Amino acid sequence: MTDPAPAAAPPANMPLGLFVFTLLYGGMTVLAGVLAFKQVQLWPTDLAVESGIFAFLLLVVISSTLSQLYGRRFAQRIVWWGFLPLLIASLLMVLVLRLPASTEMIADRAGDLAAFERVHSTVWRVWAAGPAAYITSLLLNIWIFDRLRGAGGEGTLGLMVRGAVASALSQAVDSVIFITLAFYGLFPIMNLMIGQVIAKVTLSLVLVPFLITGGVKAARWLDARKDDAPA
Repeated sequence: MTDPAPAAAPPANMPLGLFVFTLLYGGMTVLAGVLAFKQVQLWPTDLAVESGIFAFLLLVVISSTLSQLYGRRFAQRIVWWGFLPLLIASLLMVLVLRLPASTEMIADRAGDLAAFERVHSTVWRVWAAGPAAYITSLLLNIWIFDRLRGAGGEGTLGLMVRGAVASALSQAVDSVIFITLAFYGLFPIMNLMIGQVIAKVTLSLVLVPFLITGGVKAARWLDARKDDAPA
């Protein structure tokens, strides 16, 4: 009679906050590229902003939160691994565009098919520009955020100041890189670039500090939760 196989060792405990924020990070990397195809007017001006900034600002918040709680090196690793869901999503989009549409869709919903293919066949520039701006700005954000640690204290106000400064500077750099690579030659980009910089810097100074503070508190709350699952 053979001995039963030894039980597998239980996995190392992963903080719940880290788990949740990592999942959110991967989702936002993909969503930012999809949303970027639409430009939103900054009323009452003629300036515009690409809609991907809303998802990208959450990437800034998440990366700063991870840096604050788990360290700069860990946050940098998340940024690099964030390429993986973006790459897989890009490959799946290429596959879907190459696969033939159903006969029903061709016959009865040709307009929907044309709109889908028109948007997603040109979004490759957005997804190609995204990683260049993404890696530069998010690593810059983490570096500035970490370098300012201790400069303004470790209280809530210091955290908010560090988040605002790091986000504003990194987002200005991101706007110039992304808009140029994604849309140059397709249409005049100056209004979009100016609007993008203004919107991102403004949101970084006004909104991001509160989101980072909230993100840190939420992650700590999640980390402190007890596992209710039975042993």
